Amino acid sequence: MNKFLIFSQTIQFAQAQSKPIVALETAVLTHGLPYPTNIILGLEMEALVRENGAEPATIAMINGKFHIGLTKDQVSFLGNPSTQTTKISRRDIGIAMANHLNGGTTVCGTLIAANAARINVFATGGIGGVHRGNRFDISADLQELSRTPMVVVCAGAKSILDLPATLEYLETMGVPIIGYKTDIFPAFFSRNSGLPVNISVNSPLEVAKIAINHWAMGLNSAILLVVPPPEKSAIDYEKVESIIQQALEEAEKQGIHGANVTPFLLAKVNELSEGRSMKSNLELLKNNARIAANVSVELNKLNSQHKNI
Repeated sequence: MNKFLIFSQTIQFAQAQSKPIVALETAVLTHGLPYPTNIILGLEMEALVRENGAEPATIAMINGKFHIGLTKDQVSFLGNPSTQTTKISRRDIGIAMANHLNGGTTVCGTLIAANAARINVFATGGIGGVHRGNRFDISADLQELSRTPMVVVCAGAKSILDLPATLEYLETMGVPIIGYKTDIFPAFFSRNSGLPVNISVNSPLEVAKIAINHWAMGLNSAILLVVPPPEKSAIDYEKVESIIQQALEEAEKQGIHGANVTPFLLAKVNELSEGRSMKSNLELLKNNARIAANVSVELNKLNSQHKNI
């Protein structure tokens, strides 16, 4: 697969020097946020990763090849609404490569590309999961998490999903769910879903130790590190639930189904929350980038120690 990976000079240098690296997705850049907020956010996340001791590897599909690490011009190109892009998940990779497409990688797509690029820490907003009202509608993110050895830093699953069913699926697939300074699974915009995590940790080093031991036993699933959104931008869980129910009713009235449901619901939730959900989304993305960099630094230290034994 390496012939389909193009590494930026900064990532090539970071890997040659065995420096910590954090993967960043681009579906949020191409499809998740409005222009120019998307570009500003992408560059801010990269800056936060660097400020906290790691090198950001923003991943995207450009002209049918995975790019591991983007230039500012490439970020601007992908985030420009005039650029035709597609979402890149597992099922889309071969199609995009064969047709030389441009696209933003989802959580699933980023996991695949980052793993091929030998990166083991990834920061995102919220993972996909089991959809409400249809337990057969399951994001490809979940199965990819079960087979990719990577620390994935997120704010839980998107709150428009069926969170109990999503956690049940992750348990079945053997994905450890670790709460970062919390005993409760966050619900993306909200800090408290009322659902428990497997264990709570208080430091990036604890996360790194769990990951090292998990993978040392040949367990190739991801470690899901769930981080509550910052208090200043979080929204009360009951308030978000009320808004989501309104959005779901509107989607049903308009006959919106399939792949169009998630973007519709997220836009509707932002409208009904008077922009609060967008603010929360931006803040939690930046917070996750910072924490992912801290974890990557500690994991890199442990890996270096083991190599020298």
